[in-house]
Amino acid sequence: MYALVDCNACYASCEQIFRPDLRGKPVIVLSNNDGCIIARSAEAKALGVPDLQPYFKIAARLKRDGVQVFSANFRLYGDISTQVMDTLRDFSPRVEQYSIDEMFLDLQGLDTDLDELAAAIRDRLWREVRMPVGVGIAPTKTLAKLANHAAKKIKRDGIAVLDHPDKWQWLLKRLPVDKVWGIGRRLQRRLAVLGIHSAWQLAQADPVFIRRHTSLQVDRCIRELNGEACFALEEQPPAKKEIFVTRSFAEKTGRLEDLLGHIHRYAVAAAEKLRSQNSLCQSLYVFAHTSEFESGLYRGSQVLSLPWPTSDSRLIARQARAAMRKIHRPGLRFMKCGVGLLDIRDRRFHQPDLFTPGQSADDDRLMTLLDRINQRFGRDSLVFGSEGLNGKWTMRQNLLSPGYTFNWAELPRVRC
Repeated sequence: MYALVDCNACYASCEQIFRPDLRGKPVIVLSNNDGCIIARSAEAKALGVPDLQPYFKIAARLKRDGVQVFSANFRLYGDISTQVMDTLRDFSPRVEQYSIDEMFLDLQGLDTDLDELAAAIRDRLWREVRMPVGVGIAPTKTLAKLANHAAKKIKRDGIAVLDHPDKWQWLLKRLPVDKVWGIGRRLQRRLAVLGIHSAWQLAQADPVFIRRHTSLQVDRCIRELNGEACFALEEQPPAKKEIFVTRSFAEKTGRLEDLLGHIHRYAVAAAEKLRSQNSLCQSLYVFAHTSEFESGLYRGSQVLSLPWPTSDSRLIARQARAAMRKIHRPGLRFMKCGVGLLDIRDRRFHQPDLFTPGQSADDDRLMTLLDRINQRFGRDSLVFGSEGLNGKWTMRQNLLSPGYTFNWAELPRVRC
């Protein structure tokens, strides 16, 4: 049996943890640069606040309806997510963190009542973290996903256990096929051509026939819907094959110096992620573009090969800045740029070339020191001068909540 624990409206719930006065009230969280709505509390959804809607279009309506609006505070959300995941690890020795707000637990061998276990997970996370969650338990990961959906949308008590075919068959008959884990819009359209519109119809389909018209992944999905576990728990997530860091600017800019500062910062962030998975990259993709809502849209990009496989922030940032100089066009105001690391390979299996220079041991030690300082003392404790020291590259976050979990000056104060 597998359990899937999913935080309810995670970002909005994180904001309510330190603002209990907002419980039961509509809360939304905005994307980078206060752009679009990316999280809504249940009360905000009940008011009909749309998801992924540009904030400026409905700001007046949100104010009129008394909706509390927050800029995204991803570091706060990451800290709370860590507390949730650490708590869940107490319930099972084998877990898979699927996302910042979801975790699979392997319940095989646990001799306990599943309904009581689900209730214990839900109650402990609320008691210790003040995070509301849904808990779905089933014999496969795909069914556990559907059980979690039922826990929040149908039963509404946060718990659903599908431990018998009758239970999951009842649920499959009431859900459209796109509610099944792994069935996106493209697959939904392809299955509709085959006459499959509900999760139950998919579960009853011939796996061999479906595989011939779709993929092996859908074949396995059908087997999972019938109680046969095909997707194993990924305790160690696979390394990323591509790493991208992109941002929209707080204000559009046409100055080359600004663009170079932005791209340097993003290149350093991408290199840090590359080192965290012990990888090297050989190719680099850099892009920048003007606003899509203005006439004369310009999109510029460069793909270049690095002199050798590397994870050195200095080399990656230097090449990214060189590419940005070629992309820049005087007179244009850019609104977004980004860096992509391509041709990523596992460092453990990299074979250096005897006749080609590569990343030296001194380079490795310097990057390790850089990462350790920033991990211990906080992000941006040690930065490159080329990134700029005046904070010009930060995002627009006019509605940012305090750093309750990481800033001493912003710790909550309790008066007795």
